[in-house]
Amino acid sequence: MECCRWTAAGTLLLASLLLSSRTARSEEDRDSLWDAWGSWSECSRTCGGGASYSLRRCLSSKACEGRNIRYRTCSNVDCPPEAGDFRAQQCSAHNDVKYQGQLYEWLPVSNDPDNPCSLKCQARGMALVVELAPKVLDGTRCYTESLDMCISGLCQIVGCDHQLGSAVKEDNCGVCNGDGSTCRLVRGHYKSQLSASKLNDTVVAIPYGSRQVRLVLKGPDHLYLETKTLQGTKSENSLSTTGSFLVENSSIDFQKFPNKEILRISGPLTADFTVKIHYAGAADSSVQFIFYQPIIHRWRETDFFPCSASCGGGYQLTSAECFDLRSSRVVADQYCHYYPENIKPKPKLQECNLDPCPASDGYKQIMPYDLYHPLPRWESTPWTACSSSCGGGIQSRSISCVEEDIQGHISPVEEWKCMYTPKMPVVQPCNIFDCPKWLAQEWSPCTVTCGQGLRYRVVLCIDHRGMHTGGCSTKTKPHIKEECIVPTPCYKPKEKLPVEAKVPWYKQAQELEEGTAVSEEPSFIPEAWSTCSVTCGVGSQMRLVKCQVLLSFSQSVADLPIDECEGPKPVSQRACYSGPCSGEAAEHTPEETRLLYGSLQEFDELYDWEYEGFTECSESCGGGVQEAVVTCLNKQTREIADETLCVSSRRPPQLLKACSLDPCPPR
Repeated sequence: MECCRWTAAGTLLLASLLLSSRTARSEEDRDSLWDAWGSWSECSRTCGGGASYSLRRCLSSKACEGRNIRYRTCSNVDCPPEAGDFRAQQCSAHNDVKYQGQLYEWLPVSNDPDNPCSLKCQARGMALVVELAPKVLDGTRCYTESLDMCISGLCQIVGCDHQLGSAVKEDNCGVCNGDGSTCRLVRGHYKSQLSASKLNDTVVAIPYGSRQVRLVLKGPDHLYLETKTLQGTKSENSLSTTGSFLVENSSIDFQKFPNKEILRISGPLTADFTVKIHYAGAADSSVQFIFYQPIIHRWRETDFFPCSASCGGGYQLTSAECFDLRSSRVVADQYCHYYPENIKPKPKLQECNLDPCPASDGYKQIMPYDLYHPLPRWESTPWTACSSSCGGGIQSRSISCVEEDIQGHISPVEEWKCMYTPKMPVVQPCNIFDCPKWLAQEWSPCTVTCGQGLRYRVVLCIDHRGMHTGGCSTKTKPHIKEECIVPTPCYKPKEKLPVEAKVPWYKQAQELEEGTAVSEEPSFIPEAWSTCSVTCGVGSQMRLVKCQVLLSFSQSVADLPIDECEGPKPVSQRACYSGPCSGEAAEHTPEETRLLYGSLQEFDELYDWEYEGFTECSESCGGGVQEAVVTCLNKQTREIADETLCVSSRRPPQLLKACSLDPCPPR
């Protein structure tokens, strides 16, 4: 019986091995049905991203599993600007071919949502649109603002790494699969100040490499551009007509409407752009702008300095230098301190020259080295305070030649010993930016619908970058409220309203508020109302109202300051009626009537967030950071109020600025 049990087990083992062998052979047979992949074809394009394919042959008389063709991207380098659009080239190839007995000049029709990979073209100056080919050439972009490409008439997903099927995307800074840390969002508001002596003014300077630029002018004035390349070449563009065109190899999209102009540049900018405004009417104009600015100064770690000793064991260190990515030059450290997100790397230390010194020398030779036994060097005192806080001033310092002995003691020496390096400047300009100035916004509607009331406006202190700041003189601040008269006769309201007066509130309670979608135009986006503050009688409801804009390329939503949205802001507080309380008649007191039918706009406009100076610097030298202090203010009395009264206004963004940039004295 024992023998029989082993025989049965052996039979099962043998059957299992045979089945495994047949399965392995079937997989080999399936793979062996295909011939090897052939070589890759020539790329369909020489630049701008094309497609290449490889084929294989089925060796079986039956159908083979899998595909006999595979694709990959190729020629993923930018085309020169003069090369033109690839889809436009395919349309123009039909210019010398008659369509229905007539020749036309064909222009591309892009971004077809139904069939983006067909060649649809439009006759110039006509409404005639014709599909000239069922498929565009491989490598043609499916959509103008996407890397996805058409292959064999089908739109294939392409990531920013130029790989088919990849979902990797660029961040707002243009870095593939980046985290957005190499650029910063800049947004602001400009309002023209008419002057008899000025015909134009600067709106904003947008540096080289910036992306997703968008400006909207509202008013009678006109925008125009000034550019300066890295080589110093300057030019000007008047932006006189609507259209898309190239300025310094940057693609510009400009739209001109009556009393409105829109400028878009996807970037990156290939030059420094200065957007200016030309005054053309008696009324004021306003410009809202937003873009991503590259951080062009970054810390770069140096190589190790020479060893502190020639033998017997020494040390060597690295350092960090501030590097200008545009000019590829090392610049002063304060340029990197300007960006709070720039963190200076710490030095690295390692041992070196560990071989013992020759016995004949009997001593360890010390090499001149900048942290152990340096050569004579220039040493400076800290810069004095700037003679002016803005508008341009000067500051000075003392420079002397010093020498450090082996014990680390520093003593002054003759200046000629330091002449092997240039002497540092003793005077420099400072705070050359314009002083902050008051900027008054448009007046609000009158607070009453008849008779005499008040109207308000927001007055901001704006710095040279167009950012909300402090520092403006309170003596020159424009007034924020004034009387207004509505030429409509007022009628004396009844002290009590009949029960039927509740009907509008039932209607209000039943209204369906349609959600507002975020668009490429800055717009107010209200959130849902809170529940009523009371369970019976008259109470109040609150909600947040944000100013938001859709960034089309990255498909992300950015929060903007409230004053950058046009039109009336939706109310953030309203009265609510939860029915009569137990034992009360369904009548409204005069106070309830005022709450139910009066405007709550004055409450929203009475309190707002404002910047009130900066905190102390986080460091006393070597570069630190100051944070702007934000308080809730009563805009009439200018007194600090409880922060809950500002809940209907969006809290302004955190502002940081660099401080204490002078180097710390040697210890």
